[in-house]
Amino acid sequence: MELTRRNLGKFAVATGAAAAVGTGVGTTLLSRSADAAATWKTTGTAVSALAGFDTQVKTFMQARGITGGQLAVTYKGRLVLARGYSTSTTLDVQPTSLFRIASVSKSITAAAIMKLVQDGKLSLSTPVTKILTITPPTGQTRDARWSSVTIKRLLQHLGGWDRDLSGDPNFKDATISRALNVPMELKHADVIKYMAGQPINYAPGTKVAYSNFGYVLAGRVIEKVSGMSYATYVQQKLLTPLKITRMALGWSIAKHTGEVPYESQYTGKTVLDNTGATVASPYGTFSMRIQDANGGWIASAPDLVRWARMFDASSSVLNSTSLNAIWAKPETGIANGWYYGLGWQVRPTSGGTGRNTWHTGSLPGTYSLLVRTSSGMSWAAIFNRRDDASGKSYADIDAAMWTAANGVKTWPTHDYFSKYFS
Repeated sequence: MELTRRNLGKFAVATGAAAAVGTGVGTTLLSRSADAAATWKTTGTAVSALAGFDTQVKTFMQARGITGGQLAVTYKGRLVLARGYSTSTTLDVQPTSLFRIASVSKSITAAAIMKLVQDGKLSLSTPVTKILTITPPTGQTRDARWSSVTIKRLLQHLGGWDRDLSGDPNFKDATISRALNVPMELKHADVIKYMAGQPINYAPGTKVAYSNFGYVLAGRVIEKVSGMSYATYVQQKLLTPLKITRMALGWSIAKHTGEVPYESQYTGKTVLDNTGATVASPYGTFSMRIQDANGGWIASAPDLVRWARMFDASSSVLNSTSLNAIWAKPETGIANGWYYGLGWQVRPTSGGTGRNTWHTGSLPGTYSLLVRTSSGMSWAAIFNRRDDASGKSYADIDAAMWTAANGVKTWPTHDYFSKYFS
């Protein structure tokens, strides 16, 4: 059950390439790592039977000089561990502190779409052009293949756009601003209009290519069909019934109460206006407003595992038909035993009796991982950094969590959900 066997592949870094470039300074990293070892702090209740999780996170964070991290673990639907970690004298990370979760947000958007389908307001087979007005800039023609872009294909990354070939429009703010002669910070409508005039890279449904833009469109479908803002619909129809009240859409600059600061070795030009000012990479080199449905949520690790628990069984939020649709195999794109369902990466276990499902998230200043296992375990790990001068992989946290889980001899019987949710 290691990283190589689960083969996260190119989808592991889920929200996109770095929005800026720069160089790190090795001596800075050494100083940060030394500081990290000297100032290690934990919050939340320590659980001796699960000490291996603390050890793995400590090793991971200290090796990379990460100042803030968080972990929550469930077993058989019970919250057995909720911890905050810090290597900074000025940062106090609690189990309820809020982090940007980046593309883990996609599971939320896909679930919102399925809620609309379940309520009879939408069909997965409906072309997005039947719901949204997709109009290219003056003088340009919309690719005829837009008519084959269905809601389901948006959620399974089968819409036909390939960021490796034509770039990710969610991170082409300056290009779109110039092309449309509109100011930054861009709006969703600007990105959609620009893309309406661009060729689709593949015939929809023929090749899986990770697409943040597909989820931008899905968010607008939710708004159009529900008559609510994207955030309001998610909070009213999905989060409130689960008693999840802390989660919200994040902001590019301002912080929510209890939200951690984000760090990166990089800087870049702001996309929040047209000044060309240089800013810290997590604070303005990408637009949180644009990212909403594909990567804009903030949450705590306990929030995420509570969210993940919703997918364990039929409920008033999503019934068994909806859950089965989320895990269903796509029309194409099954590789090395795993595939992208609706907002989740899915690997059926041997014998076909269960599945491991997961998603990662990555933005400048953020790395997140949410895992559900076929054996009744789940965990969420979130950090306030995704890069450092060492070049160490952040995807290594996946194997570290499996190592910790496989080392548990006896799982605790307590449940901390009542401590964090009421």
